[in-house]
Amino acid sequence: MMHLFMRKGPWFRAKSHGFGTGLPVAWEGWFFIALHVAMITGLALALQGRPIAMTIAVIVAGLAPMPIYRAKTEGGWRWR
Repeated sequence: MMHLFMRKGPWFRAKSHGFGTGLPVAWEGWFFIALHVAMITGLALALQGRPIAMTIAVIVAGLAPMPIYRAKTEGGWRWR
């Protein structure tokens, strides 16, 4: 199963204006976004009674997969 995620090629299009990742072009990109949203939502719900811990966890979970987004964007990240 893991070999499916090691596929060569981009998962995301580059943004037409600005800096960063655009919409997914492959199912791996859509899956990765869904996993990212689920991870942030799960952390927020699990740490609901602890606002400081929840804030820190959500920020870290939001930033942690950015290297994967950058590596899997066609043309990389640059200002357009």
